[in-house]
This record gives sequence, structure tokens and C-alpha cells, in this order.
Amino acid sequence: MSLTVYRKAHFNAAHRLFRKEWNDAKNFEVFGKCSNPNYHGHNYELEVGITGKIDPATGFLMDLKILNRIIEEEVETAFDHKNLNIEVPEFENLNPTVENIAIVIWNKIRLRIDSQFDISIKLYETPRNFVVYSGQ
Repeated sequence: MSLTVYRKAHFNAAHRLFRKEWNDAKNFEVFGKCSNPNYHGHNYELEVGITGKIDPATGFLMDLKILNRIIEEEVETAFDHKNLNIEVPEFENLNPTVENIAIVIWNKIRLRIDSQFDISIKLYETPRNFVVYSGQ
């Protein structure tokens, strides 16, 4: 029997969607107001899902205190109240779209979670816009 446990988290961050090799007009054409040269921010909501088998000794799939600490260290500390384009090394040459942010988060968490577990990331950029990534 397999099941999924979830942990929610939150962070606030600014970003600009743009390609350096394009001029402002082309960036605006593709990314709209999200290409504002002065950046803009979001209140991101994150759900991390861990899927696997329950440990019969503990009754846990995973100790959620451990997952909470991983999320704090890998996501909240790294991204909260940051300008993703400027302050987060993963986005130095990667456009910080919600899709790319979710993949970066998945990769960071994957390094910290035992490979016996599957991981899914659900990242809300707004209450109506979100992405789900499970490493495939």
C-alpha cells in the first residue's frame, strides 16, 4: 500500500520574466506585464507531496518535522523575500517562471529525500495559476 503525505509552505518573492537577448518590446510581447524591468512579486503557496509506503514500526510514511526542516532550508530560506533573478543562483541563467521555479524546488528537495519516495511539487503563483511537477 502506498500513500502520499503533504506539507504546505509559503514564500514571497519578486521576479521578472524576460530573455536577456530580447529587447523590452519583444519581452513585453511574450511575457506581458510580467516582463516589467522593475520586477514584480508573488505570494507563492507550495505543497510538497511525498509518496511511498508506511513504515510499520513508526506508522509514518515520513516524519513531517523532517520534511518541514528540508522545505525551510531548501525553499523558504533560499527564496523568501528575495528577487529570484538577482539573489537566487539557480535563476542566474534560468527564467524564473512558475514552471522553472517548481522544477528547481523539486531538484533541491530530491537531493534531501530518500530515493524510495516519490516527490511532487504543487506551486501556486496566484490562487488561479499553479503548476504540478513530479520529476518527469
